Amino acid sequence: MAIGSARFGRLPVTFAAFRYPNYRRWFIGQALSLMGTWMQGVAQGWLVYELTGSRLALGVISFVSSIPTLFFMLPAGAIADRVSRRKMLIATQTAMMICAFIMAFLAGTKLLLVWHIAFLGFLLGVANAFDSPARLALTVELVDDRRDLQNAIALNSTMFNLARVVGPAIGGVILAAVGAAWCFFLNGVSFVAVLIALAEMRLNEPIQPPRTRHFLAEIGDGLRYVRDASVIRVLVAMVSVLSIFGFSYSVLMPAYAVDVLGVGEAGLGALSAAAGVGALIGSLAVASLTHSRRKGWQLTFGSFLFPIALLAFAFSRSFLLSLVILVFVGFGFIMQNTTSNTLVQALVPDHLRGRVMSVYALMFMGTMPIGSLVAGSVAQAVGTTATVLLGALVTLAFAVYVFIFQPQVRRLES
Repeated sequence: MAIGSARFGRLPVTFAAFRYPNYRRWFIGQALSLMGTWMQGVAQGWLVYELTGSRLALGVISFVSSIPTLFFMLPAGAIADRVSRRKMLIATQTAMMICAFIMAFLAGTKLLLVWHIAFLGFLLGVANAFDSPARLALTVELVDDRRDLQNAIALNSTMFNLARVVGPAIGGVILAAVGAAWCFFLNGVSFVAVLIALAEMRLNEPIQPPRTRHFLAEIGDGLRYVRDASVIRVLVAMVSVLSIFGFSYSVLMPAYAVDVLGVGEAGLGALSAAAGVGALIGSLAVASLTHSRRKGWQLTFGSFLFPIALLAFAFSRSFLLSLVILVFVGFGFIMQNTTSNTLVQALVPDHLRGRVMSVYALMFMGTMPIGSLVAGSVAQAVGTTATVLLGALVTLAFAVYVFIFQPQVRRLES
């Protein structure tokens, strides 16, 4: 065993995946990159609302940024089962880096317009559509022992939410101090970390067998597997409802910060970071429960906690109380999403992993444009608070449906 591996050989179960050098490289590089992504997200949302003063515009920009996933995610999953996922990620991360630098240049020269944000957001959406299934499927290659796969998936969520805490907080400060251009520039620089990590990985990449079937037929194999595997079908439906109706609150956060709570840029960053704190705690909790067999009850707990906390957030008019409630919102969200991801990854066969995870990612991220557009439209008509309240109620109703009519989900064990 290498010296570096020996140093990490005895770790608490919460951090078991850190025993593997490839996973450590990935975690550090991707965490830094994601911090930059969250910084850019805060700056972009603020700029759009500042330029337009429109809640609908927030939804439209999010819709345009996410719509490519509807068209490219499934083909990307099939490609991820054909080629090196590491090389695929190097290509997608490089494309995202270039878009960030272009955004920084336009903002820094005062040339940035709303249509620029929409166009670059669309290009980022295309890159992300190819990035997501490769990134999800790569996890199994980063750990040598499959028993640590669930821990690696949970730590991926920890990484995401660590960035979600730090990124918006720093982004809000930088946005208020020196402007949006620096948020975009630092996001571009952050991609260097993950590119270095990917370049230094030493993977035993699986040898792909010769492909004799048509590309579209292989996509169909993944869709049929999800359709016929009843448990996976329900899990995918749960994340879809969560994405369309529940997560739409985050799209409206700039309007909520200004119109409902009366806070500025730093306050917006704090609100986003508060949800990230809860999500970080939730992902660490899931990582600690890696060896717990009662995954179904774990998923059920998250599916109820998230919408109930979101209902409380909709009624809050206190900035400090909203920060506390958003911690529970983030905890419930990640408890549900990470556990469902873990269960799908544990159940899917390796030769279909890229395609099945592309369906999962499509129903989670690909449905976000629908939720964003609906949220923006409804908020423009009836207000921000009513829209968040409606999304919470729909998400809670679906959790009740699964609990009553799909009891096999809460009985799932690892």
